[in-house]
Amino acid sequence: MTWAVWAPLLLPWITAPAARRLATLLPPRPAALLLALCAAIAGVLAGAATALLATGALLHLPLVAASGHLSPALLPDGPVAVGLGAAAVPGCVLIASAAVVTLRRHRLRHLHDELRGAASSRAGDVLVLADDGADAYALPGRPGRAGIVVVTSGMLRRLDDEERAVLLAHERAHLACHHHLLALVADLAACLHPALRGIREPLAFQAERWADEAAAAAVGDRRLVARAVGRAALAASAAPAARRPGAVFAATAGPVPRRMASLLAPPAAVRPLAGRVGAGLLLLLLVSATATVEATGDLHENIETAQGAAR
Repeated sequence: MTWAVWAPLLLPWITAPAARRLATLLPPRPAALLLALCAAIAGVLAGAATALLATGALLHLPLVAASGHLSPALLPDGPVAVGLGAAAVPGCVLIASAAVVTLRRHRLRHLHDELRGAASSRAGDVLVLADDGADAYALPGRPGRAGIVVVTSGMLRRLDDEERAVLLAHERAHLACHHHLLALVADLAACLHPALRGIREPLAFQAERWADEAAAAAVGDRRLVARAVGRAALAASAAPAARRPGAVFAATAGPVPRRMASLLAPPAAVRPLAGRVGAGLLLLLLVSATATVEATGDLHENIETAQGAAR
């Protein structure tokens, strides 16, 4: 197999920092979408490269070679390449296991069932839990059903009417914009390549900022949103709720002082440097994609050659 198979495995160490840098130069909505898209593309390419390496190594096994009707002796890979490919086999198993764990963690159906039996009251898309602790989060719905906003009675008592409206608008924005799917994409990409783990935190921050801006547009007062975010975070810190699922977006999540500072400043705009950083990021992704296609074609050609000699 050619050198090309290594590009998708090495370039994410550059792609992830470049994506994080570009996200800081964009408004929250395009920043979050960019991070999720880059994580998805880089993750899929890295996963494909790992699978190609593992496949190239497995083809040297007599049993696999016999089932594929090919001659392993005619496969051009040397012992170093075969050894590295063999190391990719358990890597594929670890990737699959991590992906299954991630999917189960994001599957929140059990929480819907638990909340239905908890001491609570519901009005529309808002479920109020009888909990003295302060918390609020967006709980995505099951397939075909809308999500709900979960808020504790303790949180509602600590906010005034305007701040409650901000809190609900923020959580509804998470549901309407499907931020849980962006988080799932980032978490799955992190399973495919360790460098992409660095995208999860900035993506979560940009999703919170996106929801903050949506709430500001809904209530028409950025300073009010900043105040509500700060008071909700203080309330949650002083009286944490008994339980919160880990795979949901909460209004008190992320670096709250940075979020408040952004709300007290004018709305973010695209910065001049974004074009250059974006061009560099696009080039990195194109090189990875081209290398993956080349490595795939190279492996296919090697298999055909070995199969032709075995006939």
